[in-house]
Amino acid sequence: MKLRLLTASLIVLAITSVQVKAQTRPDKLYSMSGIGFAFPVGETSDYFKPKFSTSLGLNLGLGDGGLFLYPKVSLHAFTFNQITPDAGYTYTLQKSRATTYLLNVALGYRKIVNKWAFYGFAGAGGGFILTPQAAVNASTLQVNMDNKSNSLGIAEGGAGIEYNIGGANLFVEASYMYGFSKIQNRAFNTVPINIGIKPNLSKLLNKLK
Repeated sequence: MKLRLLTASLIVLAITSVQVKAQTRPDKLYSMSGIGFAFPVGETSDYFKPKFSTSLGLNLGLGDGGLFLYPKVSLHAFTFNQITPDAGYTYTLQKSRATTYLLNVALGYRKIVNKWAFYGFAGAGGGFILTPQAAVNASTLQVNMDNKSNSLGIAEGGAGIEYNIGGANLFVEASYMYGFSKIQNRAFNTVPINIGIKPNLSKLLNKLK
């Protein structure tokens, strides 16, 4: 699944790159990759604890101002402490692992001040969260593991700071992610915080002209 998402991102990158060559805007196209943590808030902290987080995306400038389109794939890992067993299961799992595969498409605005840039964004998307299940066979002393796919829509808004180091920007980004479906009969809300790098593909393509 990760390979499919990455392949889709690369296809989008290839398509949008063709549109960059005729542009003069210095931040027309960035790729981004970040690592960090997604911190569950509210009811979500009853069953999820932060483990680690990664994100992959693009910043595609719109027009000549500061607007940009921001598609992003979020892969958050959580420690999963199950509260109630799923239907058909007897036991709850503790200290297990849950993983998100979420795509958000946002509209953002970036303001560049010398080597610094400040931006905000808001958007929506969806995907699914895999949570583990365990069926215990007492007669054979075996445990059969499985994953439950929890689909949900999301809304996400956030802000970030970038620092230019030449052909790329270092960034710190924080956001609030709201899920429209429930897990364990409780809401899914989390605050992802990531640091990473955004190579400026606009400059790279200009050098290749």
